[in-house]
Amino acid sequence: RHDGAGLVVATGRGVEAVPLVERVVPSPAVGDWVVLRDGRPADVLERSSLLRRRDERTDSQQVLAANVDLVLLVCGLDRPVKEGRIQRGVAVAREAGAEPAVVLTKAVGPDATTGVDEALAIARRAHPGIGVVVTSVKEGMGVDDLEAFVAGRTVVLLGESGAGKSSLVNALLDDDLAAEGRVRTGDAKGRHTTTSRSLYVLPTGGALIDTPGIRSVGLWVDEESTAVAETFVDIDELAAQCRFNDCAHETEPGCAVRAAVEVGALDEDRLLRWRMLELEAQAAAVRASPHERRRHEKKLARLVKEAQRRKGTP
Repeated sequence: RHDGAGLVVATGRGVEAVPLVERVVPSPAVGDWVVLRDGRPADVLERSSLLRRRDERTDSQQVLAANVDLVLLVCGLDRPVKEGRIQRGVAVAREAGAEPAVVLTKAVGPDATTGVDEALAIARRAHPGIGVVVTSVKEGMGVDDLEAFVAGRTVVLLGESGAGKSSLVNALLDDDLAAEGRVRTGDAKGRHTTTSRSLYVLPTGGALIDTPGIRSVGLWVDEESTAVAETFVDIDELAAQCRFNDCAHETEPGCAVRAAVEVGALDEDRLLRWRMLELEAQAAAVRASPHERRRHEKKLARLVKEAQRRKGTP
């Protein structure tokens, strides 16, 4: 991980801090294999995957981790479990070339406001077939299942502040390496839980990357990305049956997607979330063109208004 002006790396001699004197391209990220020459970073080996998101403050790419096999989307049951947030996390994982899965935390206790069955239904509706592990670290529930699930793989935890990521790190390491922050009563938001991305070697083999709480995960995709299609496989398969290859699934004749909505085989809200992610992905792919970017932003704004209107509809 980055540590001020240098990197913290694991070598055959143990964990070392090495200075970052000269620029290395690409810039090393947590999970990278780095070549050291004379005790200094000289090169980054080819990555098998790259987890990244759009930084809303700078509208630029933010690399979260490299060489990740599995992205665990951590959802605390002390707050609403949101279908759209899971779908967004799945898309980010698919774009990285990693497998997504969901970990439900805080399943037992007075703070649980979402039932386990309800949360399971939401996760599986968000992305049918996705792996889900139910945990309650304080009671030791589900920890063995999670250990078996992640064994031998490089895993990254993504979730909101206070969702229970650091508790999972401690449980998987059987240690207190990840200092846990208290959670404020009333808004379920963690404080000072994880302040930097860190990698830990798991006792069962593999590695675990913890990240600071992320309030939002913006898509950062390439032009040829299939991340959204892989997230909404059902809609992608329906779209392939439309009469026109460029069907927008609105009023075109022979639209298999609209036909599925009309007979109740496809939920309108799911289609709307697909539209929003698809448009966001398109906008990310054309950021180099200011004109195209403005056009996509206007479309996205209209979809947001439609989503807000539908949310207020009884």
